[in-house]
Amino acid sequence: MPALGERFRAAREARGLSLSDVSEQIRIRSVYLAAIEEGNWSAIGAPVYVRGFLRTYARFLALDPEEVVAAFNSGPAAPSQPVGAPPERAARTSHVAPAQPEERPSRGAPLVWAAAVVAALLVAFVVYNELTMRRASAPGTVVASSATPALPSNSPSGEPSPSEAPPSGPGLDGPNSIALVLSAPSWLRVTVDGNVSMEGTFPAGTSKTFHGKNALVRIGNAGGVEIFVDGKDVGKLGKPGDVAEHAFTL
Repeated sequence: MPALGERFRAAREARGLSLSDVSEQIRIRSVYLAAIEEGNWSAIGAPVYVRGFLRTYARFLALDPEEVVAAFNSGPAAPSQPVGAPPERAARTSHVAPAQPEERPSRGAPLVWAAAVVAALLVAFVVYNELTMRRASAPGTVVASSATPALPSNSPSGEPSPSEAPPSGPGLDGPNSIALVLSAPSWLRVTVDGNVSMEGTFPAGTSKTFHGKNALVRIGNAGGVEIFVDGKDVGKLGKPGDVAEHAFTL
C-alpha cells in the first residue's frame, strides 16, 4: 500500500520534520514510523497495532485518522498470525515442532506466557499514546509528561522551575529578554546563546523569562504559547497543534 505511506511521508516533510523529531514528540520508535511510510505493515505486527500507530501518527500530522485506517483496512490483508503476538513471536510459535510430544507442554507454556506479556505491553503503549495526544490537543487540559525536566527551585541561577513560576508580567522584563506564557499544554525547547535553557512538555499557565543575546524557540503547540521579546508581545508562531521554530535576536 505505497500510496498510504507516501501520504504520511509527504505530510511529515512538508512540516520540515525528521523521523527522529516525530518519534520524540509522539513516542513511537522511528523504525515503526519508517515502516508506516514504506507500507511495511509486517514490520509493525498485528493489524491492531498498525491501526493504533496509524491513528496516532495521523493526528500528529493533521490527517484524518479514520480515513487513514479505512484506507489500511481496504488494502491487502495483513499476514495471519496469533492475535496480539508480534511477527517474530508468531513465526516462532508456528514453526517450532518438538521432536518428542511429551516435551511440548514444557516448551510451549513459556512461549504462550511471553506472547501474552508482549501483547499486553504493546496494547497499553498504543492506548497511552492515543490518550496523551487527545489530552494535548484539548485546550486548557494539563498533560503530565515523564519527559518534563525536573528543575530544582534552588538552581544556581536562583530562578524557580517553569511549572512553579507564576505569570510575572513579561512586559516589565525590559531589553535583552524573551518570555513565554503558555495558555495550553505544549512541548518546548528554548536555546539561549547556544545553551538549552528549557526543554520538555509543560502545562497551561507556565510562564518563563530568559535573558541573553540570541534565542532559538521550538514549540510543539504553537497556538498555545504567547511570546514577548524585550517586553513587547510578538504574538504566537502558529495555530494550535502546529510545530514551529523561530530564532530571535534580543
